[in-house]
This record gives sequence, C-alpha cells and structure tokens, in this order.
Amino acid sequence: MASGKNTGTRLARTAANRARMLGAARDLFTAHGYTATTMKAIAERAGMAVQTLYFTFATKRAILSELLDVEIAGDAEPIATLDRPWVAEALAAPPAEQVRIQAAAAARILARVAPLLEVVRSAAATDPEIGELWRTNIEQRRTVQLRFAEALAAKAALRPGTDPDRAADIALAVLAPETYVLLVGERGWAPEEWQEWATDALVHQLLAP
Repeated sequence: MASGKNTGTRLARTAANRARMLGAARDLFTAHGYTATTMKAIAERAGMAVQTLYFTFATKRAILSELLDVEIAGDAEPIATLDRPWVAEALAAPPAEQVRIQAAAAARILARVAPLLEVVRSAAATDPEIGELWRTNIEQRRTVQLRFAEALAAKAALRPGTDPDRAADIALAVLAPETYVLLVGERGWAPEEWQEWATDALVHQLLAP
C-alpha cells in the first residue's frame, strides 16, 4: 500500500515539474522569441537543473512541440482534437449550431495558444525544424476543418458551388491564429467580438441561404 502511495506521489511530482518547465518555456518563448531563449534560461526560470530539463525533453524543439500540444488541448491528456467531446457535439448539431460551436472552440483555443503560434511562425522563417512544426500545425488545423466541412456537406448545408475542400480552406483562414492576433492583439477587439465575427463569417461563407 505504501509503495503504491509513494509511486503516486512520485508521478504527481514528476508531472508538476514537467508543467513548471513548460510554463517557464512558454513565458520565455512569448517574451523573447524561440531563438533567443536558451535551455539554461528555461531551467533557471523553472528553478530546475539544466540537466533535468535535458533529461526530460532532450531538445528545445521538443519543449516547443509539447508545449504547443498542451496549449491547444488545454490539458496534458493524450486526446486528439477530433476525439474531444466538443467535436462530437459540433458534428451532431444542426448546421448553424455546428458553426457556432466551431467558432466558440476556436476562440477558447486561440486565447491560449495564439501568442505561442506567433512564436512558431516567426521562428519558422529561419529554423527549418520549426518550419516543419509550423507546417504540421497548419495541416492539423486543416484536417480538423475538413472534418467539419464534410459534416456540413453530409447535412446538405454547404452553399451551392462550395465543396468540403473549399469550405475547409475558408474556415482555416477565418479561424487562423494570424487573424485572431490581428483583430484581438493588434486592433483591440474583445475575444467575444472576434468569436461573434468568426461565427457570422462562417455562416455567410459556408452555409446555404
């Protein structure tokens, strides 16, 4: 019994240390950029030995990649976006409600991850490995939007002349982190205003009158 309790305590401590290192990396990446942030700086910010950081993540890119996954999901659970409960809710909903759920989920996710995605996008211009990470992120986002577009097509809800591929591209653009950063971060929109705009744009661009 005591052994099981000790194991649980150890696992909880390991998870807490990992979260602390990821939090430190997020703070430094968003404040100073990916290139300027060193493993030593992350370790110092987290209050950990740099050897522990290397043992846990091996590379700075691995930290960024895991951090991106955690920030997108909102937790550390190994559950893909398309397997999340809100996705099932959206897919089962009537067309206009599906679009509303999509935009609401995008607003929640981008509020967490948009600053970090800006870090990835900026670093991608000069770092081939981060460029690959950025392209993978775009492909993953489009995969999600294509699944939603196919659901709208199956509900006979897409505008005439719009197929799922085009609908996925439109949603990818409307719900892009660049758009969110421009309107919320640069132009000062409230996140709720962005969500309302995104919902309205998707309804008018994707759904049949």
